[in-house]
Amino acid sequence: MSKENLSDWPPSQTSTEEEEEEEDDGEPKVCQVCGDRATGYHFNAMTCEGCKGFFRRAMKHPTKFCCPRQGVCVITKNNRRQCQACRLHKCQSIGMLKELIMSKEAVEKRRSQIRRNRKVEEPPVLSPQQEAVIQELFNAHEKTFDITFSHFQFRPIDRDLNPMSVWNQTASGQSVKQTRRMDNLSSSYSTSTSTSFSSSSCSLEDEEKDRSDGGKNTVFTTLPDVADLTTNMEEKKEEEKEKKEDRSDGGKNTVFTTLPHIADLTTYMIQNIINFAKGLPSFRALAIDDQISLLKGAMFEMMQIRFNMMFNVKTGIWECGPLTYCMDDAVRAGFQRHLLDPLMRFHYTLRNLQLQEVEYVLMQAISLFSPDRPGVINHGVIDSLQEKLAIALKVHIDSKRAKPEKHLLYPKILACLTEMRTMNEEYTKQVLQIQDIQPGNSFDPLILEVVSKDP
Repeated sequence: MSKENLSDWPPSQTSTEEEEEEEDDGEPKVCQVCGDRATGYHFNAMTCEGCKGFFRRAMKHPTKFCCPRQGVCVITKNNRRQCQACRLHKCQSIGMLKELIMSKEAVEKRRSQIRRNRKVEEPPVLSPQQEAVIQELFNAHEKTFDITFSHFQFRPIDRDLNPMSVWNQTASGQSVKQTRRMDNLSSSYSTSTSTSFSSSSCSLEDEEKDRSDGGKNTVFTTLPDVADLTTNMEEKKEEEKEKKEDRSDGGKNTVFTTLPHIADLTTYMIQNIINFAKGLPSFRALAIDDQISLLKGAMFEMMQIRFNMMFNVKTGIWECGPLTYCMDDAVRAGFQRHLLDPLMRFHYTLRNLQLQEVEYVLMQAISLFSPDRPGVINHGVIDSLQEKLAIALKVHIDSKRAKPEKHLLYPKILACLTEMRTMNEEYTKQVLQIQDIQPGNSFDPLILEVVSKDP
């Protein structure tokens, strides 16, 4: 291809290089140089892309053109490449100005700005990798989240006795019924949480290591199977019968009446959360010590996220299949208001965001892969995993939600995760207090291990 033929090639590379003014009145535009379809005003004249590029190159690289026909050529779309001298003369005669040609630096700056604008305008889309991660998380969640509680075996919940006298005193000015309803709303969650914290971590080491020392030194040696949990439930039912007998003499031996049932509920939830974590290849790839640390640190938060999916904002009740729980159940299990009040507010706040199930799942994963948990060793790897999950959540919200729905939704979700972390220490403190008041079989050793600060 000759130098002359290169004068119009490629037009697409010059379309954004100079300032242009386009008219949009619906009528076709004609290039004032050659008669081709014009794309707008370029260098002060209405021209096509080809003549615009030709004029720019002729001005940047001055060359003395000669017309073989004594300067009388008529420039058209078909012959515009044949006489550069007459074409340039026509460009100048219609008012195209050399002074309006942008420098190379200015052109590059403008191109960069256009690229940035396009990125802002284009709606975000989940990448195939992000789609795969979300699907993997959702599959693990579906396998381990029993919303019907059909497999939950438990000791009956005892709501016959009033809460502790200290709680009746705090309800001065209100009826006992009102106090129960108010307390109800967050306690079932916090109590279940307490139990859940502990039993999740015990699942992460080899069974054989546990058996080798009789289970004396390592609580986190084996993940309890459903069969083991069933056996434990049967034993706890027998113990519950003994407690019923104790109540016949005035309930002197029982302080926290709902604690056995709440402990069973928490154990069941912990088992499911452990299985959820173990269903993630990225979690299984971590060192066993990091797996234990992550589960110990995140169990309370993951329990609350799962329970929030069953929280009814209108009634303030947690609807777990055929079972329902309220704040008074947590009060009867021994938890106190300076944990239950902020926990209740949290559940209303999170539920009112009206999250999709996949967003709840991503919240659980972000909480699980928190690199700043006590005892974590491979901070860099876990931090990278959490960052990818957080980005996936943001892109999901931006791409799947309508504008009114997604306004500030992502920062609100992060704020809820932060709020839960502030309750961790108080939760641990109250679990240990309850254990001191009602020792024995109140809490499974796994629960106590989860809330312990030992690595």
